[in-house]
Amino acid sequence: MQDVLPTVLVPHATSLASIGSSSSLQTTHLLSPSVTAPIADAPFSTAAPSSTVTIDAAAPPSRHPMVTRTRDGTRRPRILLSLMARSLPPVPTFYRSTLSIPTWKAAMDAEYQALLSNRTWSLVPPHPSQNVIGYQWIFKLKTRPDNTIEHHKACLVTQGFYQRPGLNFQETYSLVIKPATVRLVLTVAASRGWALRQLDVRNAFLHGDLSETVYMKQPPGYIDARFPHHVCRLQKSLYGLRQAPRAWFDCFSIVLLSLGFTQSQSDTSLFYLHTTTSTILLLVYVDDMLLVEPDCHKLDALVAALSSRFALKDLGFPSHFLNVRLESFVQGLFLSQAHYIEQLLQKYNLSECRPAKTALSSKFQPSLDAPLTDNPTEFRELIGSLQYLTMTRPDNAFSVNQLSQFLHSPTTEHACAAKRILCYLKGTSTIGLPLLETDLTRLTTYADADWVGCPATRRSTTGYAVFLGSTLLSWQSKKQPTVSRSSTETEYRALAYAAAEIIWISSLCREIGLSLRRPLIICCDNIGATYLASNPIQHNRTKHVTIDYHFIREQVRCGDLVVKFVPTKEQRADIFTKNLNGRSFTHQRTTLMLRPEHEIAGSENQSYYSALIMETIP
Repeated sequence: MQDVLPTVLVPHATSLASIGSSSSLQTTHLLSPSVTAPIADAPFSTAAPSSTVTIDAAAPPSRHPMVTRTRDGTRRPRILLSLMARSLPPVPTFYRSTLSIPTWKAAMDAEYQALLSNRTWSLVPPHPSQNVIGYQWIFKLKTRPDNTIEHHKACLVTQGFYQRPGLNFQETYSLVIKPATVRLVLTVAASRGWALRQLDVRNAFLHGDLSETVYMKQPPGYIDARFPHHVCRLQKSLYGLRQAPRAWFDCFSIVLLSLGFTQSQSDTSLFYLHTTTSTILLLVYVDDMLLVEPDCHKLDALVAALSSRFALKDLGFPSHFLNVRLESFVQGLFLSQAHYIEQLLQKYNLSECRPAKTALSSKFQPSLDAPLTDNPTEFRELIGSLQYLTMTRPDNAFSVNQLSQFLHSPTTEHACAAKRILCYLKGTSTIGLPLLETDLTRLTTYADADWVGCPATRRSTTGYAVFLGSTLLSWQSKKQPTVSRSSTETEYRALAYAAAEIIWISSLCREIGLSLRRPLIICCDNIGATYLASNPIQHNRTKHVTIDYHFIREQVRCGDLVVKFVPTKEQRADIFTKNLNGRSFTHQRTTLMLRPEHEIAGSENQSYYSALIMETIP
């Protein structure tokens, strides 16, 4: 087969002639027979750019064994996948465009009738002293996991950015459940075989009572014909108000306390009810609730009591909670965010990318002199999505932590590293966190640190992993606030962070009725830090360490904690402190109990689960 070479740029004909006559330059082997080469704007070209030169030469066939696409005559078309949102009907932006669409008009009518039935506002005459805020209609398509439309949602949102502090609002902070608390409650349910029930409150923010005076304009299309110039004085909280989430949480908390529940001191979004025969646990995340109880009949009674006060939607077993898919199998639960990963890959046109073996390269060191990225907003959005993904993927915690430190001025190298994380997720999208039936009395923590791991600030990175039995419960990857003078000091600070986390989890376990073995175990691979935590010594290397890091000594002295030495190869928190090569990264990911879904769902025998649990028992 004759080789077909691409068009080659050559100088002007007169220049070729002069070069050939002076230096006997042979150019016939560079071009195939009868190749027409356009003349580029070369610095030594005197002809117009459109001039061409035709050279007839017989090129010898290439003897190299490699067959390229050019030699083979094949081309692979570039496929650009569209975003998932494009496969759905367009969502209107302005309310006027929805008046002619029956589905959106019906959604607006349903929202307005809900506001009236809830007595959200009362009409009052306007006054110049009133700070009247605006409104906006927000439209959204509620989809199922298979990307089909569930229903059309219209929401009347106030323009809360016009509110004035001290006049229209006071406190705005709203409490939400911690991810570690969610995993703890689900682990208890999986180990004890308790029933799970998910509830959703319709128009949750509309139930909160306002203590401040807030005025809003009447929404267009629904202006009262009797009082067209009146304004709405809000009696209930409304979406968009700065204090709306807090008002709703306060209202719901009062109802739960009246039913006999106790609010947790460790995590105020967790409520529990202890009876002589059972325990009911209730998690609250804005308007999503998760109920855990061994008796289904008591759950039905509780749901009926809450339904008499709020408009509840009983979703049954929580197949999806906080965008995390829950799959029930023989001896536990499986948490996965595979659908969320697919959405990210489609959003950034990486559905057909080549998978990467690790989240970041083991030699990744971003240059401070690299050019800034053209779209920093896209980088920040991607890092925020990856941060949410770490709820079930602790193997991405360190890489996301590294890139989160450059949100203020991301460079092109940071953007490429973020895309590499997506390529890693492409090949590991089915991996999730299994919550197996395990020992609920053993709490073990692994603490590690990477000394002066940051080349720019010379600060170290702390990482820890907390296991309840064989289940990974909590983890963290975080840069230390100060520079450490030695590796022992770095590891000692990591022990202090891990001790604070394990003490908090132990108090949470105590509230929900779990009795843990004492003392609690913290594993460390630094002998100096182990001795420093056990012996109340003070010398030149440690006298500058802040006093609050020494509280771990008091916990060890009281017998609540014990620090044990483990070899580095058995340190399970190493993945949270540094970039690892492919083999070490895969091994560390396995020790964290991360498994593909098919490996969990396809193993129904007891011996497999026994081996899986024995792998992770310290």
